[in-house]
Amino acid sequence: MRIALSTNWNAARHETGEPLVDEILGMGFDALELGYHMTEELAAGVRRKVEAGAVAVDSVHAFCPVPVGAPHGYPELYLLASQDDDERAMAAILLRRTLAFGASMGARAVVLHAGRVFLNAWFGNLHTGTLVDALENEGAVEAPAYQRLLAKARRRRTARVRKCFDRFCLTLDALLPEFEKAGLALCLENLPSVEAFPDEGEMAMLKQRFDTPALAYWHDMGHGQVRANLGLIRHAEAARTLLPFTRGIHIHDALPPTHDHLPPGQGAIDFAAFAFYAPDTVLKVFEPAPQVKQADLAEALRFVRRTWSQATTPAL
Repeated sequence: MRIALSTNWNAARHETGEPLVDEILGMGFDALELGYHMTEELAAGVRRKVEAGAVAVDSVHAFCPVPVGAPHGYPELYLLASQDDDERAMAAILLRRTLAFGASMGARAVVLHAGRVFLNAWFGNLHTGTLVDALENEGAVEAPAYQRLLAKARRRRTARVRKCFDRFCLTLDALLPEFEKAGLALCLENLPSVEAFPDEGEMAMLKQRFDTPALAYWHDMGHGQVRANLGLIRHAEAARTLLPFTRGIHIHDALPPTHDHLPPGQGAIDFAAFAFYAPDTVLKVFEPAPQVKQADLAEALRFVRRTWSQATTPAL
């Protein structure tokens, strides 16, 4: 079972790319996702490893390498689904740069945080933090007061998402032919908030509109669990529904309500319920927090391989 590791885990601890790669391979990972904390200096060393045949790159997380002038890497430096024309244009420029970089490294996918539908208004703030506070106060997602607030957030989001969707589609019209030509998939990642765009239903709508393998879904398991904790989805059910156009996944664990990027096996996700991700047609990338210790990460890798191998092995 081929599993990659995001370089976001150890990028800050290395000045050159070669030892970064050696550390990842030494734990038993098979490939890399080049994360948005990848600097030009690190990328040069990684490229030497790739060209020597020592490692493969499965995916690149936009925006990568870190854009010139940016103080540090950030996946939402500019949003491709923004309602602001200039911001969308800047996002497209940096995404094209990421695409070219990924193609030169032999990657198969570019992972993107597409955007957000902002819910605040002059007559009252409403955002994911509001929901988290209410959930902690009420104690359960089923609490009537929490359900009323969640319904209000959904209504406000529904009223605002159309403009975001339409502008995003215009941008995709221009970008997807470039991804098709390069042979890479633009993968839209689920995000752990009510504001996140696209949500699961909108992702399905986008695939209906753009019937091309150049556009795909990327399921982040920790983010999906946070969305489930907030009452936005049923996690495994939503993931399975989107499986036909899922190109890859980020693997990490989560604890209620929003504590994610934990090593698998240290949170609340039932990984056996996601064994449908085991086939190598789905790119698999561990994305732990940088603070996760190497020993814990190596054990988490063994845990996932064992859990998914057992779940997919026919009984004798």
